[in-house]
Amino acid sequence: MGKIELEILGLSSSQSQSGSFALVLGEVGGKRRLPIIIGMFEAQAIAIEIEKIKPNRPMTHDLFKAMSDKFDVKVQETYISDLKEGVFYAQILCSNGYDSHEVDARPSDAIAIGLRFGASLYTNEKILSEAGIILTSEEEEAELGISVNEQSKSKTASDRKKTTGKEKQLSDLSTTELNQRLEKAIADEQYETAAKIRDELDRRTN
Repeated sequence: MGKIELEILGLSSSQSQSGSFALVLGEVGGKRRLPIIIGMFEAQAIAIEIEKIKPNRPMTHDLFKAMSDKFDVKVQETYISDLKEGVFYAQILCSNGYDSHEVDARPSDAIAIGLRFGASLYTNEKILSEAGIILTSEEEEAELGISVNEQSKSKTASDRKKTTGKEKQLSDLSTTELNQRLEKAIADEQYETAAKIRDELDRRTN
């Protein structure tokens, strides 16, 4: 079965399941979107890698990357391979330079690990036909938590309303104060707060 490459378009709080997040994947070169509900820990692991935030202590996926590097194992690609009764299944293709092996994984873990290796993400036509969504307007993309221009930094309309007050407060701080808060947020492992501070710092340098 032919593989279709995917990219991460958005990550936002799930409106249907409390405590969960909607990871929105997009067909590279196409219009179909693939939303997957993932847990808070996995969402955090994906978000901090996208934002290039370095935690003080390695997270589980960082540990996997460090151990793989020590033993010269590389992740070549990640593949969302199947969908059964509403549950997605994935595989991680690993190689030591001589042998290649496929390891079963949850899609969220596979993506979090794949990001750390810079590995490509794929699925197949069966998955996109069954669970893919074709969005026809910007409003529909906003409802799903996608911002094509902002991609990984996208938020739903409700998320924007919730964070407006904090963003205004951050905008009032000096660059020095922001860097101090960034260091504290990372030390306290408050990665969502750290990502927002990093966004504010990025806006000032662009």
